[in-house]
Amino acid sequence: MNPYERFVLPRLIDAACGMGDVMRRRAELIPQARGAVLEVGMGTGLNLQYYDAGRVSRIVGVDPAAQMQALARKRAAQIAIPVEMIAVGADGIASAADSYDTVVMTFTLCSIADPLPALVEMRRVLKPKGQLLFCEHGLSNEASVQRWQRRLTPWWKPIAGGCHLDRDIPGLLQQAGFALQELRQAYIAGPRPMTYLYQGAALKA
Repeated sequence: MNPYERFVLPRLIDAACGMGDVMRRRAELIPQARGAVLEVGMGTGLNLQYYDAGRVSRIVGVDPAAQMQALARKRAAQIAIPVEMIAVGADGIASAADSYDTVVMTFTLCSIADPLPALVEMRRVLKPKGQLLFCEHGLSNEASVQRWQRRLTPWWKPIAGGCHLDRDIPGLLQQAGFALQELRQAYIAGPRPMTYLYQGAALKA
């Protein structure tokens, strides 16, 4: 890991993913979580403040970027829910099948090198009546923006922690065996290639 990835990138990601419109989306989504929660791509813990202690019994956060955990641990200490953090990717989840009532994934799928196996693993550990809550940026519904997303992604990835701008989020969820229960699609403030969001909930198909 180079100095940029270790010291600079965590702060940049925390700032970019903590902007007003992004935090408003987190505030809408995260209170829906219930029971035992697995958060994939916990990062610096920006979601933690929005979990409802009356609905959530515990949170397990996984993220291969261990350098993000210092900020996440400070935020975990401020809430009344037990939080465990594990420095592994989604493909390294060591939980039994059907372990979690809720899986949470926010602004994560863009940076997973091979997203489909990661989603399959999330589905494996989700209980039969559990719910995947997601908010992800991805492929726009406009052809002109899609072209820019595909042009920019090779240049964007090295400076943004492996982030892909052109992921088809609903398509990936369905390929992994999820059924979309709720889906919102819209731009938020900012450059269009980077700000087309998919937000909603999915169940095991």
